[in-house]
This record gives sequence, C-alpha cells and structure tokens, in this order.
Amino acid sequence: MRYTLLGQTGLRVSEFALGTMTFGEPMSWGASVAESERMFGTFLEAGGNFIDTADRYSHGNAETILGKLLTGRRDRLVVATKYTLQTRPGDLNSAGNHRKNLVQSLEASLRRLNTDHVDLLWVHVRETWTPVAEVVRALDDQVRAGKVLYVGVSDWPAWEIAQANTLAELRGWSPFIGLQLRYNLLERTPERELLPMARAFDLGVVAWGPLAEGRLTGKYLDQGSGGRLETAENIAENIFEHSRSGSDDIVRLVVRIAADIGCPPAHVALAWLRSRPGTVVPILGATRDDQLRGNLAAAGVTLDARQRELLDEASAVTLGFPHDMLRQRGVTELTYGDQWELVDDRRTATRRQVNDRMPA
Repeated sequence: MRYTLLGQTGLRVSEFALGTMTFGEPMSWGASVAESERMFGTFLEAGGNFIDTADRYSHGNAETILGKLLTGRRDRLVVATKYTLQTRPGDLNSAGNHRKNLVQSLEASLRRLNTDHVDLLWVHVRETWTPVAEVVRALDDQVRAGKVLYVGVSDWPAWEIAQANTLAELRGWSPFIGLQLRYNLLERTPERELLPMARAFDLGVVAWGPLAEGRLTGKYLDQGSGGRLETAENIAENIFEHSRSGSDDIVRLVVRIAADIGCPPAHVALAWLRSRPGTVVPILGATRDDQLRGNLAAAGVTLDARQRELLDEASAVTLGFPHDMLRQRGVTELTYGDQWELVDDRRTATRRQVNDRMPA
C-alpha cells in the first residue's frame, strides 16, 4: 500500500479507502459483524488507514461496529463519516444539509464511533433548501470546536462546490478539501465539470462505485438482471443506469486487457482510476473478506500507456457545451490567437490533461 496527500492538506491517506456501507447490514447482501471485523483487519494488514463510513449506513450499525474496531488504534487511522440523509422517518429536520441536522447527526456519529472527533466529515448529498453559506459556516464551527478536523463534499454540483470554497476563502472558513463522487470506466461524466473544478481548487477525489456495482468485474457480461437475487449490486444498478450504448464493449475490453496482464478485470478498472490525473482514491466496498483481499491486490497492477489509451478511447464521453466548442481549432485560434502553439503556459500544463480544451 502506498499513500497520497488528500487535496491541499498534509493529511496522508492510503491509496485505497475501506468502504463500510455493508458493515452490519441487516439485509441479505450485507456483511455480518464477524465478517466486517475480518475485512477491517485485512485492510489494516495491507497498510490501509483511510476508513469511509456514514451515519446512515446500516441504520447506524456500521458506525457502531467501526467504533468497537477502532479501540486501541483510533489515532493511527483517518476516519471519515457523512451526514445529510434522513435518520428518523417522520422528522423533517433529521434530513438535510442545515445546521440542526449537522449538529445532531455529528453528535450521534461521535457516540457510535466512540471518539471525540472525526478526521473528515463529508456533506453526503446536496439539499438545495439550505443556503451554501449556512452549510460552510456550520461546518467551520465544528472544525473550530475540534469535533471535525477537515470537511469534504459528496455528490454536489460543481458550481455550488466552487461557490462554497470561494466563500470559505473570502471569509476565513474551513474549505472543502475533498470531493467524493461516483467515478469509473462506465461513469466518466464527472470529467465535464466536477473533475476540472476539483483540480482548480486542489480537492482530493475519492471515488465510490469504482467497479460500477460489479459490472467491471465482467461477471454480468451478456446477462440480464432477470432472476438475479436482491443484492447491493443490482439495487444500485436500478438507480444508476448502465445500459448506455457500448457499455458491454467497455467491459469486454477490460476483460481482454486483464487477460493480457494476467490479473482479474477488477484490477484493471481500479488501476485505470488510480492512473487518472490528480489524487483519485477508490473506495473498496465488499461483503466478504476474500473479495476485499482480491481488490486490494490491484495496488500491484499498473497499466502501460497503450492500455490506458485503449480504455480512455473506449469509455470517453462527450463533454458537451461549451467544452466541445472550445476544443475546436478555429475557436482556439480566435480566442488565443493564431500563434497560440508558440506559447508555453506552464501554469496550465497539467490542467489541460483534465480539461483537454486545446485541440490535439
């Protein structure tokens, strides 16, 4: 296991994060307490130190289990949890980004986690009734109180994250230092706005769903969902559409490259994510210890330039307006001048890899 700095901070996190959504889940697809403990131990043995959970996971059971597992080793781990999703049906204020839910959710999480602070608190999902300024100021209060060390944002539009961090910079509040989003070879739309924004604000990117609910393992190739058991994978698949044209072709390419390398397809999908510009930390979620061990082995897989190129081309998405227009040579020459290729702009050399605004 290697480590990376998260965003613009000095915080060292492992190249994979351990996802705990399945810990203690009472439904059929979750992991038992004993299996959760085994997976936690496996992750630590591999050198992992970045743990991702949420107040909503397993109706709070995930945090409770994690709190017991943290005993005696809390200080050496980076523990991240989330708030926003409703925790008490019938209570409107137990959902949302607002200050009341933030304070109540955080206090409950600290009790379940058996700790006096979390290293990173994610705002789970954007709830538009709460003004962005209220969210950022309320988070800053928790940082100043010592109950949260860093704050991050999950599943927000890019323009509101930019608004939040601009407000934080102008007013001396704690900025978002990380962005959690859905990102994989079948879901590259974050490259339109979210990832360029993350680069501009130097946000660490933490990717959930890195295997597209199991699709990128190749096990569902040419199979419909009919007759499948109710699992975490197909529950999520009902929410996130994978039926866009060419998705099976992308999976077949992943399988082919995996055969060439001599590794499971999941390793190729994870290696591609880790090769993306900037900091991208995949979250590994599993229901069994052997699954987790298998995915952790992806740390030893590196794709060559040709393999990355093939995957990039096969899975590319259109950027849409105005990005596609700005990439046209005629527009570039009118905007930057007809001698733009003679200019060495070292400030944006790495940013171009993400925005790709200039024509090839």
